[in-house]
This record gives sequence, C-alpha cells and structure tokens, in this order.
Amino acid sequence: MTDQLGRRERKKAATRQAISNTALAMFLERGYDAVGIREVAEAADVAVTTVFAHFPSKEALVFDRDQGLQDRLVRAVSDRDPSRSAPDALREELHAMVREFTPSAASPFWQLVASSPDLLDYEAKMWQRHAEALSVAIAADFGRSAPIPADRALAYYVLGVFRLAREAADPAAAVDEIMDLIAAAWRAAPTG
Repeated sequence: MTDQLGRRERKKAATRQAISNTALAMFLERGYDAVGIREVAEAADVAVTTVFAHFPSKEALVFDRDQGLQDRLVRAVSDRDPSRSAPDALREELHAMVREFTPSAASPFWQLVASSPDLLDYEAKMWQRHAEALSVAIAADFGRSAPIPADRALAYYVLGVFRLAREAADPAAAVDEIMDLIAAAWRAAPTG
C-alpha cells in the first residue's frame, strides 16, 4: 500500500510539474495574457479541471514553487541546528534561493512577471503570505505564541533580501550586506 501511495504521489507531482512547465513555456513564448488555461490544458494533455486541481489560479502556474519557498524560509528558522542563529540560517537559505533564481536563464521569467500587472500583484501577495508565515516562525523562535510588530518587520526585511539581491550586480554580496543589517536588528528585537 505504501508503494501504491508513493507511486500515486509521484504521478501527481509529475503531472503538476508537466502542467507548470508547459504553461511557463507558453507564457514565455507568447506572453502571459495571450495564453488561456484551456490552451495550457490542451498542450499539457490534461483536462482543465486537472489544471485547477493542481493550481488555484492562472498566476499560480507561473509561481509553481510558491509554497516550497515559504516552507524553506520557515524551516530555516524552525528546523535549524540550535547552535546556529536564525539570521545565519536564513542567510544560508537566501544565498541558496538567490543562486537558484537569479542565473541569467531566470531573466526571461522575471521579465514575464514584470510584463503583467496580474503577475506583479500575485507576486506581491505571495511575498505577503510568506512574510506572515515567517513572522509566526520568528515569534515562536523568540518564545512568543503570536507575532508582534517586530517579528513582522524582521520577516518583511528578510523577504526583501531576495528581491534586492536578485537585482544587484553581485547578488551574493548583497545578501550578506543586507543580512548583516538584519542580524543587528534581530539582536535588538524584544525577546520572550
């Protein structure tokens, strides 16, 4: 039974990835607004309902790794080795994210996002969701049951690192420069 569940989950993940890859290729080729969900479903050889079973919206097709990014940031705080500080763990995760999402091959993706008000709006809301989830993890790390404004501010600052570093001439140096500031703010944040 476990093998059956594993196979089913792998098949679902492969279908999801195929839909996302097909959609992104079509969006990059023709433009986001020029491609409809029905066309994506046909090109991916799935039903429209299958597309919506995996993606709640057209924008989510572009940001298919949305939840994974949030999970990575939250885990950097909540699952880190106790001997490491949260800012150091986040710095390491942000370096990995910047390396992963800023190579020159990613430029067409960011150009696509910049070309669509719908995608820019989705991206902004996505980062707000991530900031709220990260602020909850930060609050817990400080021993609080709910985030206070300082936790939310730290979360927003951390998430700002990605965008600023992505646009910098030297992304790795930008991550370190900004995280140095955030680490100082972290030390000044209220505890308990």
